[in-house]
Amino acid sequence: MLRLRSRRFERQTRHGGFPLKKADTVIIGAGHCGLAVSRHLARRSVDHVLLERGEVANSWRTERWDSLTLLTPNWLSRLPDYGYEGDDPDGYMDMPQLIQFLDTYAARFSAPVETRTSVTAVTPDDAGYVVATDQGDWRALSVVIASGHCNIPAVPRISADLPAEIEVVTPMHYRNPDQLADGGVLIAGASATGVQLAAEIRASGRQVLLATGEHVRVPRIYRGRDIKWWMDVAGILGLPYNEVDDIRRARRVPSLQLAGRKDKSTLDLNALTDAGVEIAGRIAGVNGSRLMFSGSLANVCALADLKMNRLLNTIDEWATENGIDGEVDPPHRLDGTRVPENRRLELDLSTGQFKTIIWATGYHADLSWLKVPAFDARGRLVHDGGIMKPPGLYVLGMPYLRTRKSTLVDGADLDAGIVADHLTGYLADQFAIGT
Repeated sequence: MLRLRSRRFERQTRHGGFPLKKADTVIIGAGHCGLAVSRHLARRSVDHVLLERGEVANSWRTERWDSLTLLTPNWLSRLPDYGYEGDDPDGYMDMPQLIQFLDTYAARFSAPVETRTSVTAVTPDDAGYVVATDQGDWRALSVVIASGHCNIPAVPRISADLPAEIEVVTPMHYRNPDQLADGGVLIAGASATGVQLAAEIRASGRQVLLATGEHVRVPRIYRGRDIKWWMDVAGILGLPYNEVDDIRRARRVPSLQLAGRKDKSTLDLNALTDAGVEIAGRIAGVNGSRLMFSGSLANVCALADLKMNRLLNTIDEWATENGIDGEVDPPHRLDGTRVPENRRLELDLSTGQFKTIIWATGYHADLSWLKVPAFDARGRLVHDGGIMKPPGLYVLGMPYLRTRKSTLVDGADLDAGIVADHLTGYLADQFAIGT
């Protein structure tokens, strides 16, 4: 391991009068990204520790609904030196299976995880960084933030204007339909989370209204193969961030409308309509007890259909260019999204027909503990493919960090390897300076 520390690092061993624990690198978070970079650093003999607020895969254990499955097929769960070893490669892991997958990975390579350790602050000093936790403090020359981007539900400000009798729920706290108040459920957001919750809650017998904004529609199976298979082999998932015209826009694109169902069926607005879910435009505002919806639903759906067909055209072109047309089913297209002719433009919440609103409107990363000048004027974390301007500071697991698949389990290997290479070079420079 890189044990030859710089002299200034060795001198600084006390903080607030108490001895500091030391590691060349502290990794914050022991989910799939943290474990991936740990494996890469272990390969490079870099001294490091992972600090995890709960257990390994804590977010998957404690902040997901009961029926959730991964949106990617099992064979696409690939980490450094490890992959799916079960007998259902084309299936989709549920949460207990994913937790076991990550637990096994951490144990197999003896990842140095300190569990039940919550980071309360990361601050720079002249020897690197001090990482304060509720279990004592650490000093490190470098820090990797791998705590994920799904820490805080993105709840619109207008939620505060809703009538007090309306129950407000986020996907982080939703577990199953039984926990909800009796009555109809309004779900805001039609990306992967929104459509899955709409299907599940409707199947429980409740009335469901889905407020739909921008979304990305795709078939689950296309030409006999999973859509993720096509996106993987055609290089769509691996498109580098520095080849994207507008990376800020790309990092805000909603997740695909997908579900990991055993029957591999497509879950889109047409499927939800067939199941009895009412579709409306996005929530545009609140006026007293009245909720207003945008009238642009038809345009939003037409754009989603257009983008889907462009994606399928790209896949068809790739299949032809690579000579596999004869190995897969012929091309086909889904029917256009059916938009209700007399769609709802407002909802009177005072009638008691709807008792619950679920804000499936995305998440934010919680980096309130990061006391480092690493943010822009709007409070967004600034990085170049995971490498941040403050020396020795890195981030993983953010949307489109280096490729389209950066937030997927399969995306962690590439991103973590590049970060580990840069980090190892940085540490080598620091040791050279201190000798």
